[in-house]
Amino acid sequence: MVLAIVQGLTEFLPISSSAHLILLPLVLQWPDQGLVFDIAVHVGTLIAVMVYFRKELVVMAMDWIRSLTGGKSTGNSRLAWWVILGTIPAVTIGYLFKDMIETDLRSPWVIAIATIGFALLLWVADAKKPKTRNEYQLTGGNVLLIGCFQALALIPGTSRSGITMTAALLLGLSRESAARFSFLLSIPIILASGVLQTLELTASTQSVDWSALLLAMVLSAISAGLCIHLFLRLIDRIGMLPFVIYRLLLGVVLIALLV
Repeated sequence: MVLAIVQGLTEFLPISSSAHLILLPLVLQWPDQGLVFDIAVHVGTLIAVMVYFRKELVVMAMDWIRSLTGGKSTGNSRLAWWVILGTIPAVTIGYLFKDMIETDLRSPWVIAIATIGFALLLWVADAKKPKTRNEYQLTGGNVLLIGCFQALALIPGTSRSGITMTAALLLGLSRESAARFSFLLSIPIILASGVLQTLELTASTQSVDWSALLLAMVLSAISAGLCIHLFLRLIDRIGMLPFVIYRLLLGVVLIALLV
């Protein structure tokens, strides 16, 4: 229950869900939660973001289909293309370097350094002025840059939402627009990750506790949905500084525990 709620809260906050899911069991000396659990909580967060943006996704999908059949290009059809384009770098790099990411990069030292380093980059991006653009004003080059930044989130401790918001802020998007595009961009990535993990599961002999998995999925979906709602309502008011401070403190604590 704790890990499911943590996954739901941290998936969309700029503080790295992977770092928390790796570190929390280590600190509390819990056994590894396993691949099946990871799939369940990712399905929960996917449900949350798709339900929250359901109206936008329907319009984007309809306009995208019309653009494929000769219809007029619209802001929503372009946004759908941008979500697809922004996903390509992370999917490609994740596929090519999957084994290295799952072994060499799951070190507490890597998490600590990434947590601090990308916190400082987020701070710099948030302080950059002005921020008046929205997600509909992105160009193809902008989206490819955000997609390349998203690939950095394969390093535990980076935060997928944090690094994509950082790139969007550097490109002049408002905080809310940066968050919205980051959340939309998460949908194909979470879906691709879930499919890949499911394929791995088919070759596994791991036993499945379906009631526990259902509970984990529901809890991650509820916590993720609440997180998205509150974050989008508050982010223009509070800014990124609270998350920067949290990340810096977390990184310092990790280093203190490691030395």
